[in-house]
Amino acid sequence: MSDDTRIVDLEAVPENGSYRFTAEDPFATETELILVRCAEEPGVRAWTNTCPHESQRLDAGDGAAVRENAIVCPRHGSLFDACSGECENGPAAGTTLPGVDLAVEDGAVHLADDRYAFLREGGIDDDEPGSTSHVSF
Repeated sequence: MSDDTRIVDLEAVPENGSYRFTAEDPFATETELILVRCAEEPGVRAWTNTCPHESQRLDAGDGAAVRENAIVCPRHGSLFDACSGECENGPAAGTTLPGVDLAVEDGAVHLADDRYAFLREGGIDDDEPGSTSHVSF
């Protein structure tokens, strides 16, 4: 793997949360992505940082809520399977988070998706307000 595809050490991805980073598509559009732990190999998955229901960020900077292997949308509480990205409940039922290809090598997570180039850890500084969540944990 090339060093320029390296995102982070696998151990830095929280067990119940997410690791947020920014990548760029071939049109130079920046996209926020999140890494979450998954029970299936290679132990981590990458998803776009947006609920498909209302374009709500799943991780607004403090990590996505992850409960029982599911990513929780902070707006309406829809649950997305951390391994498949599929949602079977709430307003987002029937949708799937867009996934991003990864590779894990020598304890590090690498971006292996030709659609994106890794730019930096953290999100896009766009001054949007945080979650308008009514869900509490």
